[in-house]
Amino acid sequence: MARYVGYKKPKNTKKTVLRLMHYLGSHKILLFLVAVLTAIGSLANIMGTYLLKPVVNNYILPGDIPGLLKMVLLMGLMYLAGVLATLGYNQLMVRMAQKVVSEIRHDLFVHTQSLPLSYFDAHTHGELMSRFTSDADTISEALNSSFTLLIQSGIIITGTIVMLVVLNWRLSLIVLFFMALMFLFIQFNSRRSHKYFTEQQNNLGSLSGFVEEMVTGQKVEKVFNHEAQDFDEFCRRNEALRKAGTRALSYSGMMIPTIVSLSYFNYAVSACMGGLFALANLIDIGSLTSYLVYVRQTAMPMNQFTQQMNFLLAALSGAERIFEMLDAEPETDEGTITLCKAEEQPDGTLTQCEPSRGVYAWKCPEADGGFRLVPLKGDVRFFDVVFGYTPEKKILNHINLYAKPGQKIAFVGSTGAGKTTIINLINRFYEIDSGTITYDGLDVRDIRKKDLRFSLSMVIQDTHLFTGTIADNIRYGRLDASDEDVRRAAKLASADSFIRRLPKGYDTMLYSDGGNLSQGQRQLLAIARAAIADPPVLILDEATSSVDTATERMIERGMDSLMEGRTVFVIAHRLSTVRNAKAILVLEHGEIIERGSHEELLEMKGRYYKLYTGQFELE
Repeated sequence: MARYVGYKKPKNTKKTVLRLMHYLGSHKILLFLVAVLTAIGSLANIMGTYLLKPVVNNYILPGDIPGLLKMVLLMGLMYLAGVLATLGYNQLMVRMAQKVVSEIRHDLFVHTQSLPLSYFDAHTHGELMSRFTSDADTISEALNSSFTLLIQSGIIITGTIVMLVVLNWRLSLIVLFFMALMFLFIQFNSRRSHKYFTEQQNNLGSLSGFVEEMVTGQKVEKVFNHEAQDFDEFCRRNEALRKAGTRALSYSGMMIPTIVSLSYFNYAVSACMGGLFALANLIDIGSLTSYLVYVRQTAMPMNQFTQQMNFLLAALSGAERIFEMLDAEPETDEGTITLCKAEEQPDGTLTQCEPSRGVYAWKCPEADGGFRLVPLKGDVRFFDVVFGYTPEKKILNHINLYAKPGQKIAFVGSTGAGKTTIINLINRFYEIDSGTITYDGLDVRDIRKKDLRFSLSMVIQDTHLFTGTIADNIRYGRLDASDEDVRRAAKLASADSFIRRLPKGYDTMLYSDGGNLSQGQRQLLAIARAAIADPPVLILDEATSSVDTATERMIERGMDSLMEGRTVFVIAHRLSTVRNAKAILVLEHGEIIERGSHEELLEMKGRYYKLYTGQFELE
C-alpha cells in the first residue's frame, strides 16, 4: 500500500483540474502517448488472463502440446507488450511531470517578483516557500505515479468486472459483493485515517516549530534558566504527537491485512462455488481458471485506486494554493517616464545619447509622440500626503516636506511615528491615499517603478546578504561594477580593512545571510552595496544601528563624500548622527511636529530639545 498523505480537499476541484490541465495541455503529444501506453499495458494484463480460457479448453485438456507452446508464446508476447508499454509510459510521464512542475515553478517565481510588498506583509515566509517546495513536490509526485496508476487501476477494475461478467455472471455476484465490502471498508478506513493523520500533521508542525524556536533561542533559554519548563512543554507536545501518530497508523495499518483477508476469503468462496458450478456444467474448466485469476487480481487495483485518489487530492490541494498565489494581483505600474542617458549641449539643452556615456535624465513622453528630458537631480517633495496600510488607520496625516538636491534630511521620532513609511512611499513600495509625491518635479506615479528604484539606493536596518562572495554581495548594487569599483565602495563604507583581514578577502564566501560575519560587518557591506550604485538619492534607515560609536564615526567620514551632491534621507535613533543634517523633521503620530536644523530645534526647546538633552526618550 502506498503511504498515506494528509491533505485538505481543494475548495474548487473542477477549476483546479482545468487549470492543471492547461499546463498538461502544452504537452498534448506526450499526454496522448501516455494515455495510449497506459491503456495498452492495462489491457495486456486483462487479455493475457482471459487467454487462460482457450489455453485450458483447447490445448491442455485435449493434450495439444504444439498448440499449447504457441499459445504460451502468444501470452508471453502479450505480457511483454504490457511490460514495454508500462516502461514507456512511466518514462514519458516522468519527463512530462518534471516539465510541468518546472513550468509551474517558473511562472510562480516570475509572478512572485511582481507582487507588491503588501502581499508579503500579509503572508509568512514559510507559507510562501511551501508553494515552491511541498506543494510543487506533491504535484510532481502525483503526476509521476498517481496519475497513471489511477488510470491503470480504473481500466483494470472496469476490465476485470466486465470479463468476470462475460465468463460467468452468476459467480460474478459473489465477487461484486466482496468488492463492495472492500470499497466500503477502504472508504471508512480512509476517513478515519485522514482525521488522525491531519491531527498528526498539526501536532508535528507544532512540535517542529517549538524545537526550531528553542534551537534558535538557546542563548535566551540559558540566560533565564528555562530549560526545565521548555522540556516539560516539549514532552507535552511530543506526547500529543505520539498519540495522534499511534491512532493514525493503527487505522492505516489495518488496510492491507483486512483487504488481503477479504480477497483470500473472496477467492476461497469463488473457488468453491466455481467447483460446484463446474460439476453442474454451469462453467467450463478454462473459464473457471481465468475467472479465479481475475478474482485474485481484484483487491490490488481497488486499493491502489483509493490510495492514488488521496495522492491526487493532495496534489490538487497543493495546486490550488499555488494557483491562488498566481492569481494574486501583481504590483500595478502605470508609469510611462523612464530613465535614459543624456548629454548637455552648448545651449544648455539635453539630448539622449548612448547608454555608455552621459548622465541620467528622465525621459518624459509628450502628447505629440515626442519626449522631453528632465535632469535627474534628486529633488523629492511631499504635498499633503495621507497614507495608511489599512483604510481604518492612517499612518501619515497631511505630510508636507521637501528635499532639494544635495540636502541631507533626517527623520526623528518614536517607533511607529511614520519615519520608515515615508521612505517606503518614496520607493513606491506602497501607494498613497491622497496627496502628491514628486521627484525632480515629476509625479512619482508617472515614473516607471523600475526606473524610479534604479535612481535610489537604500540601506535598511535588517541587513540581508546573499549566498556568494563578499565581492558579489557588494556588486549586487551595480552588476556591471568592476573589482576596483567594489574596493572603492568598500573603502567608502569603511569595510575594506576588515575584508582584507579575512582569509580569502573579497572572495570570502558568505552563507546563511552572512552568519560568519558580525552584525556590524554585515551592515558595512550593506552600506558598500548602496555606495556602489552611485545613486542621486540615498536612503539610510537606521544604517548604523548595528555598529559601535567608533565604527559609526568612520562610516560617517566615508559617507560624507558619497553624500556630496546627493539627496540623503536619514532615519536614526542616535541623534548624534543627524546633527549635520540640513533639516531635521520630528514626527509623532504621523505628523511633522517640528522641523529645522539642529541648532534651530534646540532653540525651540520642544520635543527635539527634550530628546537631545535626555528629558524624553524615543520609544
